[in-house]
Parts: sequence; C-alpha cells; structure tokens
Amino acid sequence: MIKIGLTGFGDHEELYGKIKPAERLPAYSAHFPIVEIDSSFYAVQPVKNYVKWVSQTPDEFKFIVKAYQGMTGHLRRKKNYYDTPGEMYEAFHTSIAPVKAAGKLAMALFQFPPWFDCTKENVEFLREAKERMLDVPAAVEFRNESWYSPEMRDKTLSFLTQEGWIHTVADEPQAGSGSIPVVPVATTPDITYVRLHGRNTQGWNQSSHPDWRKLRYLYRYSTEELTEWRDRLRELEKTCRELYVVFNNNSAGDATPNAKELQALLGIDGGLAPLQLDLFN
Repeated sequence: MIKIGLTGFGDHEELYGKIKPAERLPAYSAHFPIVEIDSSFYAVQPVKNYVKWVSQTPDEFKFIVKAYQGMTGHLRRKKNYYDTPGEMYEAFHTSIAPVKAAGKLAMALFQFPPWFDCTKENVEFLREAKERMLDVPAAVEFRNESWYSPEMRDKTLSFLTQEGWIHTVADEPQAGSGSIPVVPVATTPDITYVRLHGRNTQGWNQSSHPDWRKLRYLYRYSTEELTEWRDRLRELEKTCRELYVVFNNNSAGDATPNAKELQALLGIDGGLAPLQLDLFN
C-alpha cells in the first residue's frame, strides 16, 4: 500500500484558502492520510499538542514524527536542553505517547546532518539510537553520500536491515558529499519511507543565503519525473508492505499539486475524511 502526504500541515496555503490555522489539520486529512511532523525536530513537543492532533484526525491517519535534533547530532554548537541522552529520549517517548496509544504513529524519523558520515563511531551512534527507541519504529535518512559509496552501499543496507532501521529513500539534488543518491531499497518488510525534496541543485548547499531553507526546497516536479517515481514506487511496493511518501518541496506551494498528481498517477483516492471537504465549499 502506498500512502502519500506532505511535510507539515500548517504551511500549505494553496490547500486551505481562508481556513483558520486551528482547522487545518482536520482539513488536511481530507486530502492526505499521512503527515510528517517537523516541529518535533526543533523541540520535543508538549503532550497536549499530540493529544489535540490525534483527536483531529480519522482513525486510520498516521503521523511520522521527526526525532529531536539532539537525538541526531545537530546540536554541535547549540544548547541541548537535556543533560543526558537518557533524559532526552525519555522526554521524546513521553511526548509521542498519545500518538502511539492511538495507533497513529507510523514511525520516528532520524534525519542526520551532512557531517554525519560513514564511520565506526557513527555506526555505533546508530546502534545506540535504535536501542533507545525501544519498540517505536524508526527510520533513518542520511545526508552524506559516504553511506552509499560503491564500497559501503551494500554494507549500509545490510546494517539497517540487521538493526531494524526503516530505510528512507530520498530524492534530492546531487550536489556533492552533502547529498545522497536515490537508493530504492527496503530494509524492513513492513515499511519504507520516501521523501521527495525536489532537485534544486543550485540552492541545495546555499546555507549562507539568508533565505536558504526556502531556496533549498524551491522546485516543481514535472509529470515525467513523477511518472518515473510512480514506476519506482510500484517496484518498491513488491518488497515492502507499506510505502509512506511525503513531498518536502514546500517553498512555493509545489508540494500539494505534486502530491495530488502522484496520487492520480497511482490511482490513489487521497485522504481519509472526505466529508471535511465541505470546508472548501
């Protein structure tokens, strides 16, 4: 089964029109059955947020929750608000408990930074992180090409399989060591995650630009590119029970139409709450 959604539910003006922010998640679920929560990367979210989001979505709706940045090594020059890894992971588990209890937690996503390269130290970091996630499904997304170098690609995939990591297949610009190729391989039989970031090669590494986050994800996939992904997903589906696909090219309102087009190419109906479409009348 292939499920398609977007990263975040609050920023897609092209999807909501004049709907109030508080009504956006219920409206979103009329279009897409999954969403990736990005706010959890910047801060472990209050339990009340997840309680609210769970209550606003249909029973079959699923959340992908990004791991807090302290769990992925992003805080090299920033303050980590937790004194120990144990305290940090405990806070994260407590935070997502309502989603898990409701049966709406698809996975936690560990998106690692570009400097997280393929070393013995980082392999051990991955092993420890997976252990700390207990029974929560966890996906890994690399941003350093060394994990998929010719000599390490098969070893990386074997390691993820052995440790029970969900593989994240990324579509992104091929822009040096801080990007990875498309590797459409499942490492668990249950779930594979696919994140479509766009292919803005020029903007991918412009971290010194004042608006670099917007520039990085400024891209509209063509019908030809989406058709290639349709075929790739159908092949990948043969080796994995569920595929979760999200569009992250949000900068100029391209994620929603691209996701809708891919749904159409795959013959997927869309969201889980069709009655909520009345909000758009």
